[in-house]
Amino acid sequence: MNREIDLSVSAYGVTRHLDYDLAILPWGATEPHNLHLPYLTDAILAHDVAVDAAQRAWDAYGVRVMVLPPVAMGAQNPGQRDLKFCIHYRYDTQRAILCDTVASLHHQGIRKLVIVNGHGGNVFKSMIRDLAVDDPDFILLTTDWFSALPGKDWFDDPGDHADELETSVMMHYHPELVNLEEAGPGAAHGFALQSLRQKTAWLPRHWTLVTEDTGIGNPKLATAEKGKRFAEAVAERYALLLKELSQVNSAEDFYER
Repeated sequence: MNREIDLSVSAYGVTRHLDYDLAILPWGATEPHNLHLPYLTDAILAHDVAVDAAQRAWDAYGVRVMVLPPVAMGAQNPGQRDLKFCIHYRYDTQRAILCDTVASLHHQGIRKLVIVNGHGGNVFKSMIRDLAVDDPDFILLTTDWFSALPGKDWFDDPGDHADELETSVMMHYHPELVNLEEAGPGAAHGFALQSLRQKTAWLPRHWTLVTEDTGIGNPKLATAEKGKRFAEAVAERYALLLKELSQVNSAEDFYER
């Protein structure tokens, strides 16, 4: 599906009299994705999945959702800053963006926000805990679209970054942005320490020591058809989430009685 945005027409005249049940904030990063995908892949795909979910929520359930412009400020691993034009945004920077977004929505009477995250290095849980203390009447959730469903059930050989999954979904939404002939193999070096391989402990991977083409996972099996099936299934799952959130009015509504 090709997406064209007409920036010459303001939507304010259309939206100002409408009531919205909640908002979605797509969040990505600015980083290379192997040799065949754009730097803004994480932001682009988070946004497109969010738009599909919002449309399905309206069509199926009558839930009106605003999808905000995607944020491209992602947290990077060691080594990624060595790659030209790969930008690392600190926790404090991301937290400030999220706090300002929540404060603006709260001021406008919107009390529900879902972060649709497209970048594995972004972790919002601590920020959400802080905001839950500061604004207890604001409902804030986060979800990673790429792991909302198990990739192994949809793809032949899913990887980790710029892989078959991510490439397939980009081929579905924006085939003009994919140059699969240029893609590297996405081979990766694992940890030498057994404890790290077994996930006894965690530390960020040093990106330039892990991969030579910035990809982790072979994208060569990617197809637009695979991406379409996966993206549509994720959008359907998110549409149900949006419907359920539209019916929640307080923290008590999240729990069985």
